[in-house]
Amino acid sequence: MDAFFASVEVRENPKLIGKQVIVGYDGNRGVVLSATYEARKLGVHSAMPMSRALRLAPHAIVVEPDHSKYSEVSENVMAIFESITPLVQPLSVDEAFLDISGAQKLLGSPTQIGEIIRARVSDEQGITCSVGVASTMFIAKLATNFAKPDGLHVVSADKVIEFLHPLPIGALWGVGEKTAEQLSRLGLVTVADIANTPVKTLTRVIGQGAAEHLYELAWARDPRKVTPNQAEKSIGAERTFDSDIDDPELLLAQFLDLSNKVAKRLRDANYFSRTITIKVRFSDFTSVTRSKSLVSATDLATDIYATSKNLFTAMNLQRARIRLVGVRATGLIPTSESAIQLELSDRDAGWREAEAAMDQVTQKFGSSAVKPARLIETEN
Repeated sequence: MDAFFASVEVRENPKLIGKQVIVGYDGNRGVVLSATYEARKLGVHSAMPMSRALRLAPHAIVVEPDHSKYSEVSENVMAIFESITPLVQPLSVDEAFLDISGAQKLLGSPTQIGEIIRARVSDEQGITCSVGVASTMFIAKLATNFAKPDGLHVVSADKVIEFLHPLPIGALWGVGEKTAEQLSRLGLVTVADIANTPVKTLTRVIGQGAAEHLYELAWARDPRKVTPNQAEKSIGAERTFDSDIDDPELLLAQFLDLSNKVAKRLRDANYFSRTITIKVRFSDFTSVTRSKSLVSATDLATDIYATSKNLFTAMNLQRARIRLVGVRATGLIPTSESAIQLELSDRDAGWREAEAAMDQVTQKFGSSAVKPARLIETEN
C-alpha cells in the first residue's frame, strides 16, 4: 500500500485530501510512522524524528495512529489478494508477495492481474497500492519501488539484468549503511559493480556469507518461493518521551498503557503470546531488554502488564533517566488453536470480558474513550 497509515487517515477524513499529513505522536521526541506524498515532497519520511519532520513541513497535520483501524484495512486488503491467489505471503500490514502463476489462465497476464488488484484495492478500500511484477521475489520488490505511488511496474525475465545492474548497491537486500561504506572503498557503487567483482574479493571485505549472498542477488538469483500464511513473529508498541522520565510510577503507567495496546493488537490479529519482552532506552541512548516466557499463552493486558511490571521492577534502575520504553509479545500462536482458547477461557474470565468490552468501546469511540483508572490518575 502507498503511505498506508496516512492513506487510511485521509480516507477516513476527506478534509485531509491533498494536505501534508504525518501519522505519529506529536512532540519533540516522537517519530514519523507514515506521511502523505505531499509531506514526503518536503523530505519527510518514516522513522524520522517528529521534531525534524515538523521543521521540514511546519504546516503538516499530525494525526495520532489508530492501529486497530489499520489492522482492519490490512485484513480486507489481504482478503482481496487471497481472492486472486491462495499463494499470499504477507511481509507486514501493508505489503505482501503474491504468486499469480496459477491465476493467469483465469484472470489474464501478470500486467492485467496487477491492474485488477490495484483497481479492487482502490474501489473496495479507498486507498491506492503499487504493484511490482517480476519472476522472482527480489526483483518484484524492487519493481514495486519504481511503481510508487499508485502505479504498476513490470520487469520481464529478459530485462532483469538491464533493470537491476544500474541500481545503487543499496538496492540489494542486506546492504545497509555500513556495508555500503565498506564496498564503496573498493569503488563498488552499482549492482553491476558487485556482479563483476569476484566473490573472493568481496569476501575479504564483508565476509563469505554476505559476499555470496550479494553476488547471487546481483545476478538476480533468488530461489525463494512465496510461502503463504507465514505467522507474524511479534506484536509490540513503544513510546519515546518528550523528556526523560525517572519516576518509577510514571514509567509503570506507561508500561500499563503499552500493555493494553499490545493486547488489543494481539486480539485484533487473532494471536496469543507465550513470551513478553520489555525494552528500556536510557538518556544516553543505550538500550536493554528483558524477557519472560509465560506458563499459559495470553492476549490479555492484565497478564502482559503483570509480566512487564515484574521485569521492569527486577531491573532495579533506581531512578535512572529513561527516554523510551516498549512492550513486545512474541511466541505468537493463532487463536484458532482451540486447546489454548479453552485454557484461556477458563482462566481470568472476568478480565477477558472486561477487555472485550474495552475493545468494543474503543472501536466505536476511539482509543482514548476508555482507559484503566491508573492511566487517568497519571494524566491528571
